[in-house]
Formats: sequence, structure tokens, C-alpha cells
Amino acid sequence: MKTESHLPPKCTEWKGLYRAAILETNKNVIRQRLTQAEEAVLARGREVFYSASDHEEKEALEDALYALRALRTALEHNEAA
Repeated sequence: MKTESHLPPKCTEWKGLYRAAILETNKNVIRQRLTQAEEAVLARGREVFYSASDHEEKEALEDALYALRALRTALEHNEAA
């Protein structure tokens, strides 16, 4: 019997969205991918904050959010130059 998750896909798939964002090379979609990944990471972060979740996942979420924000900042500086 298959059980379905009641969590939104963004919450359970944050790693895939994160990878897609940091590996995206198309300038027309990178901002959308960054936004999707940031939202998924933040949603999962809220979930694990209130649970007895693995400390390693919490660190991975913090690292992912840092990298996504750094990439967004680099894009903004690149466009301004």
C-alpha cells in the first residue's frame, strides 16, 4: 500500500530544486529557479525547526540557502556592471 505525503512537493524536493538552481545556465530562467529553490529550502527549514530532525539536514539547509543567496547577489552585481 502506497502512502501519499501531505507535504507540498517543494518541501520534499528541496534538494532537487536547489541543484537545478545552482546548475542552471539559462539566464532567462535562473531567477525563477532561484526563487523556487529558496522557497523550498525555507519551507523545509520550517518543518525541521519544529521536529527532532537530523542535525545534518539542518546544516545542509543553511548551506543551501547561503549558496542560493550568494548566487542571487552575484547575478545582481553582474547585471549592474
